Amino acid sequence: MFSYYVALGLRSLLHQKLITIWMILLIALGVAGTVSSFSLLHAISSNSFAAKAHRLFTPQIDNHGPEYVKVYGEIDPVLTLRDVEALRAHDSARLQAAIYKISLSLVPTDPTIDALEANGYAVTVDYFQMLDVPFRFGSAWSRTADKEGSNEVVIGNELNQKVFRGANSVGQEIRLDGHIYRISGVLAPWNPLPRFYAASDKNAFDRHAPQLFLPFRQALNLRIPTAGGSYGESSFPPWDLRSEIPFISYWVELPDSAAAAHYRNYLHAYADEQRAAGRFNWPANVVLRDQEDWLAYQHVVPPEARISFVVALGLLVVCAVNTVGLLLARFMRRSGDIGVRRALGGSRSAILFQYLTEAAVIGLAGGLLGAALTIFFVSSLGLVFPVEVTRLAHLSLVTLLQAPIIALCMVLLAAAYPILRACRIEPGWQLKSS
Repeated sequence: MFSYYVALGLRSLLHQKLITIWMILLIALGVAGTVSSFSLLHAISSNSFAAKAHRLFTPQIDNHGPEYVKVYGEIDPVLTLRDVEALRAHDSARLQAAIYKISLSLVPTDPTIDALEANGYAVTVDYFQMLDVPFRFGSAWSRTADKEGSNEVVIGNELNQKVFRGANSVGQEIRLDGHIYRISGVLAPWNPLPRFYAASDKNAFDRHAPQLFLPFRQALNLRIPTAGGSYGESSFPPWDLRSEIPFISYWVELPDSAAAAHYRNYLHAYADEQRAAGRFNWPANVVLRDQEDWLAYQHVVPPEARISFVVALGLLVVCAVNTVGLLLARFMRRSGDIGVRRALGGSRSAILFQYLTEAAVIGLAGGLLGAALTIFFVSSLGLVFPVEVTRLAHLSLVTLLQAPIIALCMVLLAAAYPILRACRIEPGWQLKSS
């Protein structure tokens, strides 16, 4: 019986080709827009560190004054070295990670491997524990090396594959910008996004995993410049404790809201001390944001992505309303056929099932076309959004299956009212009017 209803539905659809094609196009456009915009929003809204988001905090200290805030709307997202050293010395957080981006040239000892530019970060050792960084071989450097600086380095899985062909390279040496470093650890494949500690440098969605990590103190000892953004002007270079150039992303892990409140009070007290010492001539202005607030503050998820999803949902609703109207007109025109069938003993449930089957055929056709359009829409997202963001919107079989499923559900819901209304008309009236 089902195959018979499908055959009847196809015959009826072919009988009114223009209306059928229009409904299929409406459904396909609405579904494709919704699925493609949702896949992008879902990709960039996912937070790899959601479980720790309310335990990770970044402090901000205004070292420029009200004029800077008036121009830029906010205080600097990163800290100066003198402020980082003061916060680290206070030692009021369980874990403290100072981070800044670096880029070094690497010349492999193997002559068959070309020299390359290795990007990564200078970090304190707490970085690895704070972010639960997985190691494939070895480990990070010791706390003594972290305090004094050492020629140790942790390299990423990708760099290990390029230079050592994936072998255990712990204890091996590599040359970076003319200096020899000993490898203390090799990471497992690891690149959780968004890279929140790099959000201020617009690298939150960098699809290339960090290739190396140097001890923060050693990077300062060697005067390795930041490859990320630096802010402000000063008579001294960034690594001088007298400098007012912020360039360091600083994160602390605090166990609960009480610890966060205590740390915030400490920040205010510290800023007041700096003012009293003559460094600042404005009231203390500090901010302590957890990771979720920080991502919102940095606009890691572009507002355009949310707007496009809302617009796509609106388009889907408009398409659904238009589909209801077209189906209502379609089924009401066939009231004579319904009357004959009802007069000959056909039940309402049988007629309902037949027309739902017909609507399902339209929905599946629109869904399949919508899946094809989704591929096109996702490939075209780079015309609207930054390329590093659109790369995250991966198409998978599950994503493509969403299009026909949404289309089928939408059409069945849209068809329910027109079909019920057509079936409720009395057979005698239908036969008389026909």
